[in-house]
Amino acid sequence: MPTNGQHRIHPLGSERQIPTLTDLPRPLYARAESLSAGSWTPPHRHDWVQFSYAISGVLGVHTAEGSFFAPPQWGVWIPAGLEHQVVTSMRAEMRSLYVRKEDSEWAPQRCRVLEVTPLARELIKSFCQLPPVYPLGDSSEARLVQVLLDQLAQLPEVSFSLPLPRHPRLLALCNELIENPSQLITLHDWAQRLGTSEKTVMRLFQRETGLSFRAWRQRARLLSSLGVLEDGDSVTTAALACGYDSTSAFIAAFKGLFGFTPGELFKQ
Repeated sequence: MPTNGQHRIHPLGSERQIPTLTDLPRPLYARAESLSAGSWTPPHRHDWVQFSYAISGVLGVHTAEGSFFAPPQWGVWIPAGLEHQVVTSMRAEMRSLYVRKEDSEWAPQRCRVLEVTPLARELIKSFCQLPPVYPLGDSSEARLVQVLLDQLAQLPEVSFSLPLPRHPRLLALCNELIENPSQLITLHDWAQRLGTSEKTVMRLFQRETGLSFRAWRQRARLLSSLGVLEDGDSVTTAALACGYDSTSAFIAAFKGLFGFTPGELFKQ
């Protein structure tokens, strides 16, 4: 995961080409991709919204504000004009929808992870079969697009993101934990390294990230386990890799964040 204002690429992966579009030919544009392990894009931005949906694999979208992760059947909503980088640690099947700004004015101007409902999934599948320049007016294609846009506006948001602080020294500590999620660092340790009190660190953490220290650390660890699980490793291996001594405690925390156990999530 990147540091604030920076983007990290996979050194052994392959760079993906970004479409050379100057504008969208229609309100909605589709792009289907089969991504190799370790693929990445350079930091870039669009004049339109991008919704990247993972059919299989785990997508990571990195921005200056934090990192956002889409396991299978979830997607990341990226506002127009936001610089971002898309990374996949494992092979993935991705479907991206590009949406004109004027056709998505209902959307908040921030990056979000959204659950793709069964209806939205089938609509996306149908839309991806249309030509880029589909008929407008009172055509079946235009009606499909309008229904899909309506469904996108209603997709529920989930907490598969990891906000990053802007405070330089606090950010450095967060990046240490991201790089090594299994390390046993406490709030007391952080306070000592910052030369302040635990209460001050707690307030600073809440103000900078919107999460408590405990909640942020748990989310960082659980999100780091997605790639391990997607790689086919056991739940016990994933638990140990992200700092859990108990597999049952890891499963309970995982279900609390994602709404599914690890086995249930990757069966979808």
